[in-house]
Amino acid sequence: MEMNGSHLIPASRQTVWEALNDADVLRACIPGCKELEQASPTELSATVVTKIGPVKATFKGEVTLENLNPPESYTITGEGKGGIAGFAKGGADVKLTEAEGGTQLDYDVKAKVGGKIAQLGSRLIDSTAKKLAEQFFTNFSDHVGGK
Repeated sequence: MEMNGSHLIPASRQTVWEALNDADVLRACIPGCKELEQASPTELSATVVTKIGPVKATFKGEVTLENLNPPESYTITGEGKGGIAGFAKGGADVKLTEAEGGTQLDYDVKAKVGGKIAQLGSRLIDSTAKKLAEQFFTNFSDHVGGK
């Protein structure tokens, strides 16, 4: 699965960068996030409950931040395991640029899924991933922008 996009966040680039590296902010903004702990400045562990079509799963995973270039860009890599439902692993390149009205966040995601969820078909997986990304960015913009 590949997905990319951009969002205008109504805050300064430094504010957006700090929020993207704050476990409390991420926990509040990630749809279905039950736990998010920061093991180190570049390592996080998470538990997320999500539903893809008829399959509801709890994914436990690890995320690593790499190629850090504050406050401009980084790469997120990770893997989540959902038991019988399967797994998801991949990464995203995130870039922040100053823009009129705030900060433009561009992302490029590459991920693989396996197990029961992979049998649901790429169209359903892609549409669910896009919907979850939109929910995250709406939550994040509202949180960081002070709404």
